[in-house]
Amino acid sequence: MHNSSDPYDVAVVRTRADRSAFIGFPHVLHRHEPLWVPPLRSEQRKLMDRGSHPFYEFGRAEFFLVRRGGRVVGRIAAVDNPNHNLFHGTKDGFFGLFDCVDDPGAAEALFTAAASWLRERGLVTLLGPVSPSTNYECGLLTEGFDLRPAVQMPYNPPHYPGLMSGCGFTTATDMLAWELPTTVHEDSKLLRLLRSGSDRGIRVRPLNLRNFAAESDVVKEIYNSAWERNWGFSPMTDREFHALAQQLRPLLRPGLGVVAEVRGEPAGFALAVPDFAPALAAANGRLHTWGIPLGLLRLLHASRRLDRVRAVVLGVREECRGRGIELFLGMELSRVAQRLGYPVMEASWMLADNHRANRTMKLAGARVIKKYRIYQRPLESPVPSPE
Repeated sequence: MHNSSDPYDVAVVRTRADRSAFIGFPHVLHRHEPLWVPPLRSEQRKLMDRGSHPFYEFGRAEFFLVRRGGRVVGRIAAVDNPNHNLFHGTKDGFFGLFDCVDDPGAAEALFTAAASWLRERGLVTLLGPVSPSTNYECGLLTEGFDLRPAVQMPYNPPHYPGLMSGCGFTTATDMLAWELPTTVHEDSKLLRLLRSGSDRGIRVRPLNLRNFAAESDVVKEIYNSAWERNWGFSPMTDREFHALAQQLRPLLRPGLGVVAEVRGEPAGFALAVPDFAPALAAANGRLHTWGIPLGLLRLLHASRRLDRVRAVVLGVREECRGRGIELFLGMELSRVAQRLGYPVMEASWMLADNHRANRTMKLAGARVIKKYRIYQRPLESPVPSPE
């Protein structure tokens, strides 16, 4: 335990013990949060591995712990993403993997350390959380604390937004999670639109999982075209994209990945996966303990009772928008999800200012169930540490 006079001691993660403390801290901090889904420690180690993770072929990150009275009270990653800044013509720095006790002084100590590291690289703005870019888990939960997060979506306790505002951060952008029943494809008005689309040469086909590598190339091309004008878009290298595709591969189910074609040319795609969050919660961060696959067995057992899917991505090439293709893709995901026995779908995340996509969700009868936020603050004028 610490007392109010103990100083904040911020240190760079250097040793194996530091890395274990960094990875283990959220499991200590959130152990009494019933809705928090512990990330797999093995995946966290991969994310921090500068020698093998494809992000570090172009990006840089430094990891920090803050201790008080000898006890870890927070962690953060400072992230330099040159590909993002080259694409947008900006000098943005990022933070991610942020976890902290309800202590503004500890939070500010972490942000000050991250800001100092980023300023040394000539960056002028601090944005986050992104871990390590918007192509991975990102955002801070601001509404929906009473709901379990979907797979690969963040969860944080309600005191986090207060830490952000108390440390001088403002809103950069908001993101939404939508929920809808998998009966949307039965709506008569939408079915009429679907039939009219067929007359315009629009066809939706499933991803060919037997030719996954070639389909990944098709999806990557659509992805870069569909998302490049979105806020925070960060282009992925080929190795990044294919590593992410391979990570998702075990979660895929036939029919839950679909490609829209216009007169035979790929125009958009959508991908949903079963919401494995309850199964990951059952594993409690580890698939193996002392070589025994206890967590894996618990995960497999819990996987039998999944009742939701998460629509991870849905996008259409810019030149093909305005034809209702987004709706066609969503309806096909709904149809397949219902056939596979999933009554509910979450679509997350969508930018709050993506008015076209959000209108489509409203048209489909969806409702917003969670909100997330990316925060920002200048790096030039750090906020004084609270006393």
